[in-house]
Amino acid sequence: MRIEPLGNGVEVFVSDRHHFTTDTVLLANFANAKNGEKIVELGTGCGTIPLLIIRDTTPDIIHAVEIQEEAVDLLRESVTHNTQNGIPNAALIDPIRGDIREIKTLLPAGAFDLVVCNPPYKLTGSGIENPDSAKKTARHETDCTLDDICEAAKWLLRFSGRFCLCQRPERLTDVLAAMRAHDLEPKRLRLVQGRLDKAPKLFLVEAKRGAKRGYMDVLPTLVIEDENGFTPEMREIYGTYKDGHDNG
Repeated sequence: MRIEPLGNGVEVFVSDRHHFTTDTVLLANFANAKNGEKIVELGTGCGTIPLLIIRDTTPDIIHAVEIQEEAVDLLRESVTHNTQNGIPNAALIDPIRGDIREIKTLLPAGAFDLVVCNPPYKLTGSGIENPDSAKKTARHETDCTLDDICEAAKWLLRFSGRFCLCQRPERLTDVLAAMRAHDLEPKRLRLVQGRLDKAPKLFLVEAKRGAKRGYMDVLPTLVIEDENGFTPEMREIYGTYKDGHDNG
């Protein structure tokens, strides 16, 4: 276990099995959480996204749902650590050990403004599955599918509430189809490229519960690096977190 800084004095406990990537930071930024919102993160891992949210805003509450006990323990440590170190918003994070597929037993229906999820990227049976159970859960749909995640988001969100998710471009059709099947209409999409000469490696999408079909705002592609390292937009997204970190 070790501590990683997230900027503005906020820190997160991570381990070799439970940590975060650039995708996590991009999703937190894309979700654009607002003061006073009731928020849920599905599959929070070590809780980086809730900590990034409370770094920049003051939500009403963030319920952070995670099935892996070791990861939930890390988040609990982070909440206690940040609260003791003078980050009062850390107390707004509620770590919940639970299964996304049993969300109806964990949290009330239609009560939330924003649901966020950085899901497993690979279908079970596709690619080489990591023998480490924690890494396998994070990378493959062994404990939940896109349908499970979208069904949970639909249960949680109020009418016109937002659901934000990131995934690999090869899963774009799967994601949009699953969202629509669960009354979550895709309304905002952004592709992410590592460099200008590379194909997109990620997309960020926002859907709204119960929204009218027929229009989706496709944003300009986000480029992570140029010849000078992080692009100006990426440096703005990373904010104070970038201090003391390289571009990897």
